[in-house]
Amino acid sequence: MQRRLGLLFGNIAARSVTGFRGFRLQSSSASDPSIQTFPFHQPPPPAGTLAELRRRLAEESPSLSDFVYSVEVGTKKRPLPKPKWMKETIPGGTKYAAIKAKLRELKLHTVCEEARCPNLGECWSGGETGTATATIMILGDTCTRGCRFCNVKTSRTPPPPDPNEPSNVAEAIASWGLDYVVLTSVDRDDLPDQGSGHFTEAVQKLKALKPNILVEALVPDFRGDPNCVEKVSKSGLDVFAHNIETVEELQSVVRDHRANFKQSIDVLKMAKEYAPPGTLTKTSIMLGCGETPDQVINTMEKVRAAGVDVMTFGQYMRPSKRHMPVSEYVTPEAFEKYRSLGVEMGFRYVASGPMVRSSYKAGEFYIKSMIEADRAKVFSASNDGS
Repeated sequence: MQRRLGLLFGNIAARSVTGFRGFRLQSSSASDPSIQTFPFHQPPPPAGTLAELRRRLAEESPSLSDFVYSVEVGTKKRPLPKPKWMKETIPGGTKYAAIKAKLRELKLHTVCEEARCPNLGECWSGGETGTATATIMILGDTCTRGCRFCNVKTSRTPPPPDPNEPSNVAEAIASWGLDYVVLTSVDRDDLPDQGSGHFTEAVQKLKALKPNILVEALVPDFRGDPNCVEKVSKSGLDVFAHNIETVEELQSVVRDHRANFKQSIDVLKMAKEYAPPGTLTKTSIMLGCGETPDQVINTMEKVRAAGVDVMTFGQYMRPSKRHMPVSEYVTPEAFEKYRSLGVEMGFRYVASGPMVRSSYKAGEFYIKSMIEADRAKVFSASNDGS
């Protein structure tokens, strides 16, 4: 009996994955032929069938998703080799060591480590600019959601937030001497306010300690709750960022079932409405998940229509064999074309490249300059009216 059950679940896993990732490499004749992609052609199975049950289980249970991916990768598929442009820098240097030591001392977490960001070495050591940058992850290191691309650990009942975390975050950032910092967090669907109060406190304590520091808050969707979005938008932050992660058509494939495109777009719209004048809104998507060029362009148009100021594009990189595989490695030339299109659409700034991440430091100088210019205009207008 046990052997029969093992064979049954093994077949379910293998067939589910085969149907789930039915991609073919092709050039889009309707778009630029230099941009290659893996279009998703598998229609949803009929309701009431075993295939439909498998689909629902895969969408609603992160643990089953992990099982499915590990079976498929270990028996049928070989991961795509990384191209030459996807080389990572080995972490090191005195600044890197100092930041890591301070994080351990105050028991803080960074998305740089938790998500295995390929730019960790460059950002923490200062890179070409000499300015070290780290993206601090608050509300703990355990997420209540199970997105198929993310390496952060998950649980339906994570530990309660550390009440000292906002103060510790402000202390750590102040000791680094930064003038621009990114705060992000895991999803906390288990909390009544989705963690928005904790997020707001962290921003306010940091601003109280260093009034001139520019704060970018990369927030979850708060389940679309307007009260949560308004609270964080008015916390004193300078950039409200929320990532849509992928094109509209692949939301259910890539993200947790509690997230969706419309909800994320609504969050960005509300932030623009609630935040003080001069506050920028920002989002990011990964490429190489199975999207087509037309889907990327359509998504960009909808994001811009929501009033978003800044958009970034980066290559999806599989954190482990448990996670969604890479469909393709998009070329640097294709990333540059998306950047040019974004500028033409009216985005104030677009960062696009294989190694770019939503909080990548390369864009911070430009964003900082935009914020300062906008504030100067607001100040000038208020003086003219007085």
